[in-house]
Amino acid sequence: MNKSERQQQILKVIREEEVHTQEQLAQLLKRRSFEATQVTLSRDIRELGLVKTAQGYADIGNPTPKFLSLAREFMTSAVAAQNLVVIRTSPGHAMSLAIALDSEDYPNVVGTIAGDDTIFIAMPDSAQANSFAAELEGLA
Repeated sequence: MNKSERQQQILKVIREEEVHTQEQLAQLLKRRSFEATQVTLSRDIRELGLVKTAQGYADIGNPTPKFLSLAREFMTSAVAAQNLVVIRTSPGHAMSLAIALDSEDYPNVVGTIAGDDTIFIAMPDSAQANSFAAELEGLA
């Protein structure tokens, strides 16, 4: 098994099941005939850009380290409101986070509007807004 195959299996597992710990992930991979140490899984999780949410690990579309670091540092919450995702940030940081988000290729992000501490993200529908907000909330 090579790194690419293992990482593809990790993504498949977290899409199919709620995975809350690296130990649980290792067990689920072992059932699929993929063995990995905790150190290897930790590195894979970081490289894949996975985030830990209330529902377990999630893939938010391979955000860049810039977006991840800004979100972790400045985002305080993310909630869905119909087809919008409303992100709250520390005062003065919404614009830089929105610019980082806009520079990404999130296929379901229609557009963003940023103020001083709030970002509105337009999504195609409420289901996608709820999903994206849940994934982002894991960063807050």
